[in-house]
Amino acid sequence: MTIIKNEDGVINRINSSCINSHSIGIGNDIYISPQSVNNVIKFLKEDVDLNLNYLTSITAVDYIEFIEIIYHLFSINKNHRIILKTKCYEIDNPVIPSISDLWKGAELQEREIWDLMGVEFSGHPNMKRVLLWEGFEGHPLRRNYTG
Repeated sequence: MTIIKNEDGVINRINSSCINSHSIGIGNDIYISPQSVNNVIKFLKEDVDLNLNYLTSITAVDYIEFIEIIYHLFSINKNHRIILKTKCYEIDNPVIPSISDLWKGAELQEREIWDLMGVEFSGHPNMKRVLLWEGFEGHPLRRNYTG
């Protein structure tokens, strides 16, 4: 399995194909703007050459000054993968577009991130807690959580 990197020209393809995308590559990671998440991932999924048709995982990391959302995409047919990251600087009310319209499997992963990290995914069909009970105060994987 190979990792798609900036040397493969993928960032230029993303920026030229997706409106309002300002993507940059750092190491093996590709950073995309939060508002372009859905468009970029849709492009990567539908592009014939890239064919990143499998969502491996979505996760989040709290870096205190921002929350980073990380998407791992894989191409079953091409046997390559890509790591996309976006930073959400709205710490008090982090919101990012949902990709659940592209992959049904994203629904549960986005709900888990909402439940534990407090990141809301706009456009999600069922944004509610999945691991913790309704009425639970806060998001326990946030660094500022005092429980």
